[in-house]
Parts: sequence; C-alpha cells; structure tokens
Amino acid sequence: MKAMTDTLRGGILAIAALSAGAAAAAETDDLREAAGDYFVPVPSTVPAVADNPITPEKIALGKALFFDPRMSISGVFSCNSCHNLATGGDDNLPTSIGHGWQRGPRNAPTVLNSIFNSAQFWDGRAADLAEQAKGPVQAGVEMANTPENLIATLKSMPQYVEWFQGSFPGRDDPVTFDNFAKAIEAYEATLITPAPFDAWLNGDDAALSDRQKEGLAIFMDAGCATCHGGVNLGGNGYYPFGLVEKPGADVLPETDTGRFQVTETAGDEYVFRAAPLRNIAVTAPYFHSGAVWDLNTAVGIMATSQLGADLNEDEIAAVTAFLQSLTGEVPEVVYPLLPPETAETPVPTGAVRP
Repeated sequence: MKAMTDTLRGGILAIAALSAGAAAAAETDDLREAAGDYFVPVPSTVPAVADNPITPEKIALGKALFFDPRMSISGVFSCNSCHNLATGGDDNLPTSIGHGWQRGPRNAPTVLNSIFNSAQFWDGRAADLAEQAKGPVQAGVEMANTPENLIATLKSMPQYVEWFQGSFPGRDDPVTFDNFAKAIEAYEATLITPAPFDAWLNGDDAALSDRQKEGLAIFMDAGCATCHGGVNLGGNGYYPFGLVEKPGADVLPETDTGRFQVTETAGDEYVFRAAPLRNIAVTAPYFHSGAVWDLNTAVGIMATSQLGADLNEDEIAAVTAFLQSLTGEVPEVVYPLLPPETAETPVPTGAVRP
C-alpha cells in the first residue's frame, strides 16, 4: 500500500512539474512574441551598405585606415583612439581627448553595431558612416586634419595607393576623400556583435536568465522599448532629453542644445538621437554629457525624465540585468600592419600640449 502511495505521489509531483514547465514555456513564448513587436535580432551576415559595395579588399583597407594615427595631423590619434574596439567601441571617457589634448564636447558613442543606426552622432548630423568618418578627421578638437593633407599622406605611401586601387577598381584616381570614408564605412559595417538577447529572440530559451526576462518585461511595459527598439535598441529616432522632467544641468548641460545646432529649429532644442543600447553595460559613462558612470543610475534617470515612471530599485536592477544581455561577441581584431612612410609623407604637426 505504501509503495502504491509513494508511486501515486511521485506521479502527481511529476505531473505538477510538467504543468509548471509548460506554464513557464508558455510565458516565455508570450514574452518573446511581445518582444518581436519591438526588437530585431542582429543579422548573421554583414549588412549591405547603400552606394558602397562591401568587398574583402575594401574591408581590409578600411581596417588599416581605422587604426592609422597618421590620418590625424599630429600622427597621434586614430579612429580607434576614441572608438577603441578593446573597450566596447568607445574610449570610456566622459568626453574624448583629441588634437593638442583638447576635450571634445560630447561623449563618444560606440562604433560597434553603428551600421544599424539611421544616422550618426548624437545629433544625427551625418546620414551614414561614410559621412561620419569625414567629421572627426577635420574637427579641430579631434584629428584636426584636412582632406588635402590626408590625401597627400595616403598617396605618399605606395602600399596605400595599391590598396585603394584594389578596393576601387577601374578608377583613374581611386585615392580620394570620399573613398577614404567609404573604406572606413565598409570596415565598420563588419563590427556587429551578436549577443545572448539575439539567441533568445531566435528561440534559445536558456539564453536569458529569469531575472533578465523579468527586466525585459519591465523594459517593454514601462515604455523604454518605444524609443529603444529595432536591431540596435535605439539609434533610429530623435527625442527631447527630459520629455517629462529635465535632469540636472550636470547631466543635461544648458550649453548643448542637441539637434537644434543642426536644424536651428526651435522644437529641436535639447533633442538627441535615442542612444543605441547594445553593449551598454561596457560603454560607461552614459549620455551625451558622459556625466553618469553607473548603469542603474542611468536607467533611473531615463525612467524619470523620459517616461515619468517611478521604478523601484528592484525594477531598475532587473532592467539593468536585461541590458547586460545586450553585451555581444566582438569580432576578433588582429592589429593591421600599416604601410611605411616615405620621404614624401607629410610631417606630423601640433602634437605638443598647448
């Protein structure tokens, strides 16, 4: 009799476990279905770029240019200086250090997954990565170079000329500022980082912890996903910072009016492109001002200032746990061997402190 009772009890427990498992699976399926309304997983291949066919030769050239400090007038700063691929695709500074050791006005966004942004820079002033690549080269507080000097530098090195010819075949003069930017764009298009969240979106239930799923649900229910959706969880819309309640001047400096500086439209004052959130856990400090170092604090500020949501500490911690699932696998980077200078290569200038 006892054996029969034990067998019956075991069967009941097994049925209960199966029921609980089925309920949890159904709950996960519902959450994934809801997430599908907001998010798109990172593609498995390099995305196509408008008016810039991606080729292995062009990627290799763009990689060399990305890491070459001689693209700056001082010979000190490369693209990788502010968008360090070893530290999340940014420099982990409030604002970047550039030419003459000057400080830039805004926090450097990550270059990782930037191909998925609808526009570049915090104010969206560059339509694509090729246009973006031209900006820092010429900015006085960044690389402080000129297109003419940059082209003279490239043409002085036969290996670069050969690489441009291979990347842009059939051109009488392939070494141009436009092609310089397109090569960098081609390389940056490869810097995509599939993350656990993508595996979960694609059906791997175990890719997210229960805590991260809880945070995802809060992220959607609170309204965060309204601005931070799509492939890059942001980077595709413009919104006032302080839509409900403006943060303090330390986080939102009064002197930086955001997109207004591009459009000169009154409605664009303190409007910024929604920050893409992939790899956000490894790209502190946060916001265009680089004023906040703690991700929990940043989540709380956004909940209050953008949504008017009063999230408690546990809810904020859950959202932060979800955001950690966006930390992806960075492509392996082997440092390129760069072409040697020649007697015709322009001499670096202005590397000393002012």
